[in-house]
Amino acid sequence: MAISSELPTLIFNGGNLFVLPFWVLMIVLPNWGITRKVMASYIPFVVLAAAYIYLFVSSITPETAAALSNPKLADIARFFGDETAAATGWIHFLVLDLFLGRYVYWEGQNQKIWTTHSLLLCFFAGPMGLLSHILTTWITRGLALSGKSPATSPEATPEQG
Repeated sequence: MAISSELPTLIFNGGNLFVLPFWVLMIVLPNWGITRKVMASYIPFVVLAAAYIYLFVSSITPETAAALSNPKLADIARFFGDETAAATGWIHFLVLDLFLGRYVYWEGQNQKIWTTHSLLLCFFAGPMGLLSHILTTWITRGLALSGKSPATSPEATPEQG
């Protein structure tokens, strides 16, 4: 099913803008009650997933379906050469990086672990942010077990507005 060439661009640009408030809340105001309420919701993921599904279905042709059923790197590279497919992949990154960031955010809130650096990395490259969070958790737990106190961060303080 062919779609207007402007629509993938609109969804791509809209998706980029859509995720920004969530990242700002988690990074800048992690302990704010509104941040907690917003990040407890799945609505952002429903919106992004709907955009992803629309683009995914729109980018599938019989040829791409055959290529994706038994993927080879060259086939994937050709697939992402199409703007609709590239927008689909980008929305995929946005939704999964935001979901991962939400996970890191909640883990930090629950365990009182500093997450700003990990969230910034999740924003730019989700897997690096996850690794950063895992390492931060291990270091923080190691310090706690050794009796040393980890540096206090704004995220480890009580409610802030």
